[in-house]
Amino acid sequence: MHEDVERCVRAVQSKDARFDGWFFTAVLTTGIYCRPSCPVVPPKPRHMSFYPSSAAAQQAGFRACKRCRPDATPGSPEWNERADLAARAMRLIKDGIVDREGVAGLAARLGYSTRQVERQLQAEVGAGPAALARAQRAQAARLLIETSALPMADVAFASGFSSVRTFNDTVRAVFGLSPTELRRRGRPADVTSAVSLRLPFRAPLCPDNLFGHLVATSVPGVEEWRSGVYRRTLRLPHGHGVAELQPTGAAYIQCTLALSDLRDLTTAINRCRRLLDLDADPVAIDELLARDPVMAPLVRKNPGRRIPQTVDGKEFAVRAMLGQQVSTAAARTHAARLVAAHGEPVSDPGGGLTHLFPTPAALAGLDPSALALPQKRKNALITLIDTLASDDIDLGTGSDWQEARARLESLPGVGPWTVETIAMRALGDPDAFPATDLGIKAAAGGLTLPTAPSALVRHAAAWQPWRGYAAQYLWATGDHPINEMPTRDVVGTP
Repeated sequence: MHEDVERCVRAVQSKDARFDGWFFTAVLTTGIYCRPSCPVVPPKPRHMSFYPSSAAAQQAGFRACKRCRPDATPGSPEWNERADLAARAMRLIKDGIVDREGVAGLAARLGYSTRQVERQLQAEVGAGPAALARAQRAQAARLLIETSALPMADVAFASGFSSVRTFNDTVRAVFGLSPTELRRRGRPADVTSAVSLRLPFRAPLCPDNLFGHLVATSVPGVEEWRSGVYRRTLRLPHGHGVAELQPTGAAYIQCTLALSDLRDLTTAINRCRRLLDLDADPVAIDELLARDPVMAPLVRKNPGRRIPQTVDGKEFAVRAMLGQQVSTAAARTHAARLVAAHGEPVSDPGGGLTHLFPTPAALAGLDPSALALPQKRKNALITLIDTLASDDIDLGTGSDWQEARARLESLPGVGPWTVETIAMRALGDPDAFPATDLGIKAAAGGLTLPTAPSALVRHAAAWQPWRGYAAQYLWATGDHPINEMPTRDVVGTP
């Protein structure tokens, strides 16, 4: 979009927040870059230049505006709507792969050469993977500087910088202030092991099905709803953590992260954003779906529905298999038993969380007799766990969606419902559509849509590339806890 100068100028002049994260405006006369909705008086068009990412603006020598904080915008929805090389790379960079494995590690994950990845990202976002990771480190550093009283050296290494000097130079270059000056402006509270921050999103957002679904399907000991806050444990690259996510009624989700290792801050933030689908573009999605006369009333009633996703693709795949052909309550019970027997215990002083969901490696060799499931489903689950444990299928943020689908379809006992459910919530494919789902079929029948899966898929072609969001609107027509914001605590132990 940054190449459409007239459209960008109109967005800046109208301070249109819908375009925050889509592009960034560099002001040639001041040397700063802003989000489109920056509250200051817009510069003259001839003094504007546009960039597709904050990293590209920084690489061009511009520093972040102190008023609008362009580094804290929602991410571009483009990277969650596509499955090509650039989109997969961007999702992996957000998950911290470059910091942990370097650019070579990123390229290896994608199956391309380092040069190919560099060239593709330069063409798409105006910056290479190293610059994109640097911009992400700077944002993480700012959060820790302003929300904690950690010593600056600890902030530097927790943010992923290799040295304090690099940290100081980067913060000053990006924000035009030293780390000490940033902290003075932020006036942090006392030292705490938890980091509190706001997760911005593009309005509108309907929290009902988003939090309703997460809570109704929550696994005791791993997730809970306590005092209006969704809480869950996180397995992270350097340790573990607990995330607390609370809808506020404003254009952000309140997030508190308690981490065993602060190096996981950026990864934890981005996994929470992905879980709640906060980088979606609801205006574009709803506009397309509302063109269908059957869908239009559903969209008008509760616009801005998101797809509840996951923080761990492998975890969700196991849970999806456990949920085949059983009630939501039964699926929770089966998952809770696995957690109690094989999950890693954690401490949670702030609530009742007790475990991390077990990894496929921890579940490998699982005794089928311990599963209260029909024999065929036991065998299917064991096969899936072994496949995940051996890394024969990639369900991570940078996975190839079609390749993952094909691999899932080849496994015994994995039918269309399971494949599309995993594609929607684990892979993050916005066009995944479980046409065989009983709730979808019931909704279709009540709305004069075809109920036969093949006919419904043909009708749903008009909803592409966002059939996953159409599924959320269809499910919302039913009377089920997944569609309602919880009104009481949902806690428990496995």
